[in-house]
Amino acid sequence: MPERKRVAVLADSDTRWKWGVTTARRLVPDHRLAGYLLRGRATPTARQLGEVGVRTDRPAEVTCAEFLAEIERERYDVVVLALVGGAVQAVLHGARALWPAPARRPVLVTGYVGVVYEKLADGLLLRHGADVVLANSRHDAERFRAVYEGVGADAGAVTETALPFLGGAPYEPAGSRAHTVVFAVQPSVPDSRADRAYLLERAAGHARKHPDREVLIKLRSKPGEHTTHLEEQPYQRLAQKIPGGLPANCRLVYGNMGEVLDGADLLVTVSSTAALESLHRAIPTAVLTDLGIREALGNHHFLGSGCLASWDQLDAGLLPEGDPVWLAAQGVRPAGAPGPADAGKADTGPADAGKADAGPAASHTGPAGGPAQTGPRSAEGQDAYAVARARVAGLLAAARLPSPAPYYTLTTAPGYLPGILARHRLAPDGTPLPGAARQEAGESRLRRRLRAHLREAARGAYRHGVQRVAPVIRRLGEL
Repeated sequence: MPERKRVAVLADSDTRWKWGVTTARRLVPDHRLAGYLLRGRATPTARQLGEVGVRTDRPAEVTCAEFLAEIERERYDVVVLALVGGAVQAVLHGARALWPAPARRPVLVTGYVGVVYEKLADGLLLRHGADVVLANSRHDAERFRAVYEGVGADAGAVTETALPFLGGAPYEPAGSRAHTVVFAVQPSVPDSRADRAYLLERAAGHARKHPDREVLIKLRSKPGEHTTHLEEQPYQRLAQKIPGGLPANCRLVYGNMGEVLDGADLLVTVSSTAALESLHRAIPTAVLTDLGIREALGNHHFLGSGCLASWDQLDAGLLPEGDPVWLAAQGVRPAGAPGPADAGKADTGPADAGKADAGPAASHTGPAGGPAQTGPRSAEGQDAYAVARARVAGLLAAARLPSPAPYYTLTTAPGYLPGILARHRLAPDGTPLPGAARQEAGESRLRRRLRAHLREAARGAYRHGVQRVAPVIRRLGEL
């Protein structure tokens, strides 16, 4: 029996952790997983990790330099970089410094956690140099290749797939149960207090106009927690200021989005990736136009989707349906659409996954069941990850892989690259700066625990400053 492949996932937020783990399961169905969180302001809490819907041990928290030392020592087969672009670039240059010549090294995989509607060129070029750059749809794959080819860079790493966590039971109309509306909010879209208060009031107003419906305000984080994007105006605090409070049939909820969608009859959002999860399950989905259709909001991505609607239209009873042509181009095939089923049908591995002995957050993940679920498929109805799996398998079979070759170098971006690397405590040549990788050998458990508490206290102070102090200073500045 062949030995299971060893896969490391490095993530910097809760949603990227979910993307990284589910991507690893799609690409290497039978593997041993080691999980790592990149230390930073968006490092998720244990509660946040528990709500994303993937089951593993808690990942270890590391710096970029520490992670590079890990992948050099542990010799993983595949490394999934579920990070923002700058962090991906830092790891790629660090890997280039570790393996400056063709060598037996891990296959480096990266991509995007959801809808790509801003900083397309910047984010893509920061990911260039990975062996596999995953695109979540045919539309994205075409755009990604165009960016790389436009600067004369190799576009061969771009590989079309779909969002790895698409799945769940197909939608069935409400029938006798109460009609449930889920408003999936976002940490930074919109960003102004007035716009966020407006959307919350409209959701509450929808509940008042339809007392037979339940309106759930699906939140990403609790006050004091952070996601990739800063949330200066949490909906929890805005809800406290609504005159008379939220109606009885409108409430704030947390939890795994997939589980929340299990009971949804209508998904409403500004531009959340949750819209694609909802459309995949054929749930009526509305992308709000109340604040305009603007690049800053990201809802321009849904032009042609058939889902653009306002709260007024939803109040009047509209239940938008996705346009099949648009959905196919976006890598979304609603449940029940014709075509063969995906070979890997579940989003997550078995709850009793066997543990591995190869690093933190290790688990054995293989094909998992879920009879009512449907996984991501291509526009033609095939397994959306078949091509990517074959590409990774081909790279794994190679005796040696060439040194990573990012587009950004000290020749192409001498005024940009050093700053990116310095933020992750790497020198311009990708090697760790002195003291960047902490040596904890021989350090007492008490000292490590004390450092962890101090780090969490510092994060708490930072988050308090963002959510409490910064808005006050900004308002004072406007007087």
